[in-house]
Amino acid sequence: MNITQLQRFVAVAEHLHFPRAAEALGIPLASLYTSIDKLEAEVGHALFARDSNGTRLTAPGELLLAEAKERIAAAPAPAAKPTVPAGGKAKASKGKGRAPVVKGQPKPYKKRQGR
Repeated sequence: MNITQLQRFVAVAEHLHFPRAAEALGIPLASLYTSIDKLEAEVGHALFARDSNGTRLTAPGELLLAEAKERIAAAPAPAAKPTVPAGGKAKASKGKGRAPVVKGQPKPYKKRQGR
């Protein structure tokens, strides 16, 4: 069980609604379903009961919820993402393979267009 899966499980357990939990986490719904399915396969029990009345935790899900909150609290804080310096990569000109024309100088052997 990794921390990300446990965080997603806790979010679903608190909301008891998969789409709202995915929105709160800022992830796609399909990714949330996949994480919960992997966690259920790893635990070996269904963690949520889904029926026409909605979603609710099962008994193994309630036990895992307490343990998941403890593990998340004990986990080290995630490493800060490195900041990228301002600017970016220089982009190539979108010409026809020739050197760019300097503005103000006419092309050789071309008549200047009138405006």
